[in-house]
Amino acid sequence: MDNSRKRLNEILHQLAEIDYVHPADIPNIDLYMDQVLTFLDQELGTVREVNEDKAMTKTMINNYTKNQLMPPPEKKKYSREHMLNLIFIYYFKNFLGLKDIKSILDPINDKYYGDSEGLSFFDIYCDMVGYERKVAKEVTKDIIKKYNMSREAFADQDEESKDVLQDFTFICLLSFDVFVKKMMIEQYISNRRKDEEKADNSSKEKPKEK
Repeated sequence: MDNSRKRLNEILHQLAEIDYVHPADIPNIDLYMDQVLTFLDQELGTVREVNEDKAMTKTMINNYTKNQLMPPPEKKKYSREHMLNLIFIYYFKNFLGLKDIKSILDPINDKYYGDSEGLSFFDIYCDMVGYERKVAKEVTKDIIKKYNMSREAFADQDEESKDVLQDFTFICLLSFDVFVKKMMIEQYISNRRKDEEKADNSSKEKPKEK
């Protein structure tokens, strides 16, 4: 087995071991900051970067609250909805800015935060976990497809050059995918924000009935 195939297998093995935060593991009781940090460290262990000591810090969480990405804690305690916000923020912050994350979470928090009668934030999270399971296999297939494409590139080069160029091709293929999807998300959020602003301005300009 060549080194590139070995590296791919290691990546796929790591991908297979990535686990989501199981809904049943999210406490349905209010937690203090230290308990929140411990929970996040334990539950996000499989997706944390190698050089990442902590999933989140107290300063980071306070900053998310300050920037209104989620409601503030009540009497220094964080609810299950706070935990759900933090889980989503953790994933989103790897490729989106705080302003965009806020735009994503605002409609969910406005309508479903603390809702105990209809559809809840927790229900939504459970559905997202279900979609993740469906998508995971397709992601793996796509990575293998891109790897095989990269192995067909620069076939006329000597072995040493070919290895370097094919690795570069593989990284570029993955990067292009990330770039396009990130751009799509940002554009989608931007368009939605413009539509909301337009609707808000229209409602303000509408004359009051006498």
